[in-house]
Amino acid sequence: MDTLENMRMFVRVTETGSFTKAANLASVSTAHVSRAITDLESHLHTRLLQRTTRRVTLTGAGERYLQRCEHILAHVELAETEAAGAGTRPSGKLKVHATASVGQHHLARLIARYSKRFPEVLIELVLSQNVPNIVNEGIDVSVVMTRDLVDSNLVSQRIGSVQTILCASPQYLSRRGTPARLADLSQHTCLQLMLPDVPPGEWQFEDVSEPVFCHMRPAPLTVNVAEALVETIREGMGIGPLPISVALPGLRDGSLVRVLPEHRLRECNIYAIYASRRYLDAKIRTFVEFARDQVPLALADENRELLSSENTPLAQPVI
Repeated sequence: MDTLENMRMFVRVTETGSFTKAANLASVSTAHVSRAITDLESHLHTRLLQRTTRRVTLTGAGERYLQRCEHILAHVELAETEAAGAGTRPSGKLKVHATASVGQHHLARLIARYSKRFPEVLIELVLSQNVPNIVNEGIDVSVVMTRDLVDSNLVSQRIGSVQTILCASPQYLSRRGTPARLADLSQHTCLQLMLPDVPPGEWQFEDVSEPVFCHMRPAPLTVNVAEALVETIREGMGIGPLPISVALPGLRDGSLVRVLPEHRLRECNIYAIYASRRYLDAKIRTFVEFARDQVPLALADENRELLSSENTPLAQPVI
């Protein structure tokens, strides 16, 4: 028995005062309406309607049940309307996961602008280096930085790519010298930024012809968050790879110097990952589209600032 549909039929009968009129309104037979009311009364073990040849009236139990039915059906209609509108109007809670650097340097500002455009969306941003199981953990969108995505049943969209450069402090370079070519790195203290798909102890550079690998001796420091690595580089611990967004503040104030500026490490892609394309919620769709539009613009601005900083005198570092 479809209790909810029988409740709707019961309300129609009370509104029209007739089984026949209720049947016409629902485009079903009068027998279908009669059977729905009979099934409902059998389920409740009580009579809801008094039937005569001329009219239909409510019993005392029917009057009380009608009030409850109208209340329940109103909530069901509201829920259905909201659910159907989820595909067209962004609203409700959006839970976003991001890896630390992407979340801090790109998504935080992007979310502020997105919220101005879609104020009915309430965003929860979770920063973590571990890529979660987005279905089990209730994540709507995960934004991660990685070279290559593993195969999965999830949907992914590439929304940008991050360039990584080598940096050191002026103090370190004055003490140990500045490497002039890749081979010189073997004579330096090289700090490691650990990424899921990058072999430890290896830097892969991008060149015009083919990648150049730099295999190094064990590093005195390996860390999985660039924002932590940059502080050790500032303190003169060694040379390390930094995403441009993380390196720029130090390049601006002179506490960092770019090493081997003619070389960049292999870029990492930024992906937005979500569960399914089918019946995609409007808040997920608009957020991914907004990120796909805005993140490349921010990355391009960073690259322009990096080029500009290399063509202008550096600020004097604070010692």
